[in-house]
Parts: sequence; structure tokens; C-alpha cells
Amino acid sequence: MQPVDDPFQHARRQDGVLPCEFQGETVPMILRHEEVRKAARDWKTYSSDAPFRVPIPSEEAVRTMRQLPVETDPPDHTDYRRIVEPFFQRAKDPGMIAQVEALIGGMLREAAGRESIEVVREFALPIQSRAMTYLLNVPESDADLWISWGIHVFRDGGSKGGALEAYLHERFDRAAGGDGRDFFSALAQATFRGRPLTRQEMMGFGNLTFAGGRDTVIHTLSSVLGYLAGRPEALAFLREDPQRVVHATEEFFRVVTPLTHIGRVCPVETDVHGVHVPPQGRASLCWASANRDETVFDDPLEVRLDRKPNPHLAFGFGAHLCLGAAHARLLVRTLLQRCIEQVEGITVLSAQERVEREQAYQRPVGYESLVVKITPRA
Repeated sequence: MQPVDDPFQHARRQDGVLPCEFQGETVPMILRHEEVRKAARDWKTYSSDAPFRVPIPSEEAVRTMRQLPVETDPPDHTDYRRIVEPFFQRAKDPGMIAQVEALIGGMLREAAGRESIEVVREFALPIQSRAMTYLLNVPESDADLWISWGIHVFRDGGSKGGALEAYLHERFDRAAGGDGRDFFSALAQATFRGRPLTRQEMMGFGNLTFAGGRDTVIHTLSSVLGYLAGRPEALAFLREDPQRVVHATEEFFRVVTPLTHIGRVCPVETDVHGVHVPPQGRASLCWASANRDETVFDDPLEVRLDRKPNPHLAFGFGAHLCLGAAHARLLVRTLLQRCIEQVEGITVLSAQERVEREQAYQRPVGYESLVVKITPRA
């Protein structure tokens, strides 16, 4: 990962908004840090209560249920989120932390024993999938199926939405008699305001869990190794003071920002910095632009592994703050810790960037492929 240009810089400085065409709809992208934060807090003007239309592009063609809790607003969002939050907070549990440390340490040792490894599919994808089994408290063998879905369950190698839905239905069918300790049986026993969850609601939680943060975590992990490759001074800098790993973790999320933006629906006619949004039209909160706002971050295009403070918005802001933030932080933090302990150097053998190409901008969001040679520490 190289420090990247900022495709939103000119529009952010000049107008604070970038109108962009998505699926035949003009969507104004809100670009400035404080204005993105303000809109994220204002769910009455910028609503998430819009099934399929929160992601951009929208996902009517690849799933059949509302993703929960993200496609709701408070107070429903608050009550739905409370149901699954205990599982996502497992990323702070010492037992799970130890599992992730063993997983990533083992995978680095295995990778260092090879002549080369393709990071995206042979390293980051298995880490994301196997760590997810720890988070959901299900057998690690389930990860083998999840790995087969590829980087993005809807878009990688064709639509995988049907495969995911079939898997979720099968798991919820089996979960009815479970003990509530795993994600699926816990949802089968959960209630929402005094009534059992419907199957559609359970599916909505499951769909978000498996599709929502998958590719973003994979591309962040890959980008971390891409940055460290050819930069032994970065590893040495972190090795001098392992406490720097925490700051470096946040800086990688700021710089990578794997989710460029997210949609919001305006229930009534709205003016977004001079761009007219009709009733039920969309605006978007551009995290990637906000995270390079030069009024907030000194030298925002520079990667500073000890940047502090770092009020990045890679996990969103406000009521809809990413459920998986603690999990993603654990994975990146552990990868950095294990690299400074186990890795002498990383050499890139070949790399192909993954670029998000839209009418109004082009933005690297990770790698399609990254082949490296990892040299272990003596």
C-alpha cells in the first residue's frame, strides 16, 4: 500500500460536496469531516431506514432481506443492536484475543516457510473467516465454506447471495434446539420488544454479519502487509515501542478507509450544499474524504504510524457506529504485533491494485492480488 492521492480534495475544498451518478441516481457525497459527522448524527434528515439502499450501489438484486440493525434508525436500531452486540464485543475477551493471536502467528509462520504467498486470498481471507468463527462461537470448520465464497459474498466471482441465504436458513433451522451460546441459536432464542424474532429478522442479522465487514477487513489486512513490504524502517519503528501498534492500527484504518462512503435516504426534500435531493432521494457520507480533511489531519496523505490524535471515521460515526469495529481493530493490531515479533522483512513479488471506479472519482481500495515473500526474524 502506497500513500494514495485524494480524489475528493478539490471538491471538498471548493464545495464540500461531490454529486455522483450511482445506478441512474444523482447522489451528493458529503465530503468534509465535520459535516460528515453532523449528517451521521442527524438520522431524521439522513435516514438509514431504507432496505437495500444504505450500501452504494444498492443491493436489491443480491439479497432479499433488510440488513439488521444497520438499515434501521433509532429507537429500532438501538433495540436491534442490543440483541447482537454481546457477540461483537467478544473481540475484547481475553480468550478470543488469545485465539486470534495464535491464528495470525501461525499463519505468519506458515507463510514465512514458503517461497511466496498471495496475501488477499491465501492469507487475509482465511484470517477474516477463521476469526469470525471465534467471534460467533461456532466450529472453526465452518470457515472453510465461508472462504469458498470469496472476498465479497455478493460480487466476487458472481453473486453469492443465494449461497449465503441458503447457508443462513440451514443454520437457523438447526439452531432451534441450541443452547444460545453460538450466534445462530442466540438469535433463535432472542426477542425484540417481548416477541420472538421472525426468521426474516434473523436472516437480516446474519446477512449483515457475513457481508457487511468481510471485504473491508480483508482489504485492510492486505494493505497493512502491502505498506510494510519494502519498509523495514516501519517494522523497526514499531519494534522500538510496541505501544505504537495501537496508534498505527488507527492510522491504517484512516489511510485505507476500505468503505468509501455509505448511503442515507432523505425522507423529505433536502438541499445538500446546493445539490437538490428529492423526497426519498439519497445522499452519502464519504468517510474516505473526511479521513483526508486537511483541516483535521496534518499532512493527511502521509502515513504516520504514531499519529495522535486521530479522529478518523473509518468505522462511521453516531448511532450507526460499526458493530464490528472492535473485531477489525483486534485483527489489524494483532497482525502488527505478530509482524514485529516474527517478521524481518516483506518483499513484494507482484501486486495488482483494486480500484473503485465511478463517474466522478477513482480510488484504490486495496489489492486484487498481492504476492509477497516474507522473511522471518532469526
